[in-house]
Amino acid sequence: MELTVTPTAHQTEFSFTLPLGLAGPDGTVHRDGAMRLATAFDEVEPLKDPRVRANPGYLVIILLARVITRLGTVDHINTRAIENLYAADLAYLQDFYLRVNQNGHTRLQVACPHCDGEFDVEVAGSGE
Repeated sequence: MELTVTPTAHQTEFSFTLPLGLAGPDGTVHRDGAMRLATAFDEVEPLKDPRVRANPGYLVIILLARVITRLGTVDHINTRAIENLYAADLAYLQDFYLRVNQNGHTRLQVACPHCDGEFDVEVAGSGE
């Protein structure tokens, strides 16, 4: 008997929900969004930016602006939008970025404290 393996689609975009959300000028709070996997160019290109040279901490702002593909109904995600996030949302997105780009998924392996059984929990979109 021959085993046939059907390839699965490679996921390159991941949904998330921010803990607090980006407040728009009209008062709308944007929490639901999506982030794509980063490319090598995404990580290297911002190093040339004078804002990063002046303040290496700015790298995360540029990097997130490059890989976030959607945030609520915000027309264009740019560094200004990322700069206006609350610190809790920025920390959430940094963790989310690392999780999807290092693991290729947003699952965590957890152990049940009662039965010691291990299983995966999907954390995408769990900004609450």
